[in-house]
Amino acid sequence: MYDQIIDKDNKDSALSLSKGKANPVTVNNNFKVIKRKELSADDYLKGIIEGNRTILSRAITLIESNLYAHSLLAQKVIEKCLPYSGSSVRLGITGVPGVGKSTFIEALGKMLTSEGHKVAVLAIDPSSQKSKGSILGDKTRMEELSQDANAFIRPSPSAGSLGGVARKTREIIILCEAAGFDTVIVETVGVGQSEVLAHSMVDFFLLLQLANAGDELQGIKRGIMEMADAIAVNKAEGKMKEISEIAASNYRNALHLFPANENGWIPKVYTCSSYTKEGIKDIWDCVTEFVALTKRNGWFYKNRNEQNLRILDESIKQSLLDNFYNNDVIKQELGIAKDDILDNRMSAYIIAQNLIDKYYNSLQSR
Repeated sequence: MYDQIIDKDNKDSALSLSKGKANPVTVNNNFKVIKRKELSADDYLKGIIEGNRTILSRAITLIESNLYAHSLLAQKVIEKCLPYSGSSVRLGITGVPGVGKSTFIEALGKMLTSEGHKVAVLAIDPSSQKSKGSILGDKTRMEELSQDANAFIRPSPSAGSLGGVARKTREIIILCEAAGFDTVIVETVGVGQSEVLAHSMVDFFLLLQLANAGDELQGIKRGIMEMADAIAVNKAEGKMKEISEIAASNYRNALHLFPANENGWIPKVYTCSSYTKEGIKDIWDCVTEFVALTKRNGWFYKNRNEQNLRILDESIKQSLLDNFYNNDVIKQELGIAKDDILDNRMSAYIIAQNLIDKYYNSLQSR
């Protein structure tokens, strides 16, 4: 039927058939996969202290990696960066979801960079329970700050860590300080878990609150308020300004009930608005006043030393865990041990002790 319609002989006819072209080759034979150069610890150090953002990001990725093979190089990088670290102000910020942490940090960060500071923001996202990846993406929520040449934002999934603080955040702080950032802000998830881990890695701890949110939303409450060096009632603009002032007054009264701090600092309460920028400078002035006071009385350095000793303890525990689970004997036995537990053939406590015994025996037989 179609052969009768198509005019094969008349090339000028609209019904003529063109020869067409063969399907193009889908793979370019001239294309070469360029493998990214492997960096040594010295390469990482050079790039970091020179302010190379790409190398800093690669170093952070190396530290965050769960691959056992990466941990040795990561530790070498941290060791080399240590002499260049420690000169920043480490500011921890927490608060319930919706309090405006990211907007506040962007307002504070933009103010600091305009004054010549270099600001690193380690935004610890809540982790997806399925993928263990970040689900909020703070970098996308701090659009202006992320484009600032004097700011560096690194969202990291909390991966189930207690208090929403990524396990590697302390090491990342060292890298950021070595890269020349004089202010490091650690934003925690603030979903009601213990925020002790965040407090244990910063110099100043700021708690953001909302006015008129109800006690159930202020759920961090006494425990976190005792750790806070300052409380800021955020979103104090428009109709909420007067209500926020009342809330701030209530927090001031509540703080008087707490025992005096060892560092000699009396926690302060502010109202602020990330939208109008009102109160942001007052809060930063509070941070600098705190740092000056605690450096004068020696508590600043004492606190840093205690944090380092805590890191030693936690690092030993983590290293033992990593070595245990990466042991060849344990890898072979663990699957069988789990089946025994699931089939109720043996107590988990007994199996745990058996695995530990086998681990030590494997070390002795080396």
